[in-house]
Order: sequence, then C-alpha cells, then structure tokens
Amino acid sequence: MEVMMSVEGKIKEAAGYVKEEAFENGKSAESQRKAQEGRDLRNEGRIEDGKAPKTSKPGTEN
Repeated sequence: MEVMMSVEGKIKEAAGYVKEEAFENGKSAESQRKAQEGRDLRNEGRIEDGKAPKTSKPGTEN
C-alpha cells in the first residue's frame, strides 16, 4: 500500500535531513543545536505524512 505524501511534508522532511546532515559532525553546541533543529523539521514533515518520527540522536541512521 502506497501512502500519499503531501508536498509540504516531503519538503520539510528533505530540508530537515539536509540541515541535520550538514551539522551532525560539528562539535560545538551551535552545530549540535542546528542538527537538532534539522531533526525537528524532518520529524514535523514525517508526522504530517503519517510516518513515525525519528527518535534517535541527530546524526545516527536509526
């Protein structure tokens, strides 16, 4: 069964992924905060599309 995803949800998830990936390896508190912002945006998009949010630490696959 294919789930219909909203364009807005896809964009939020993709933008959050990019931001999370860009800052995940930074050691500073600012980098970690930005990685978490990316994860939060990614999860917002996932939830809008009926997917489970990512609950692991930003920068980890699962």
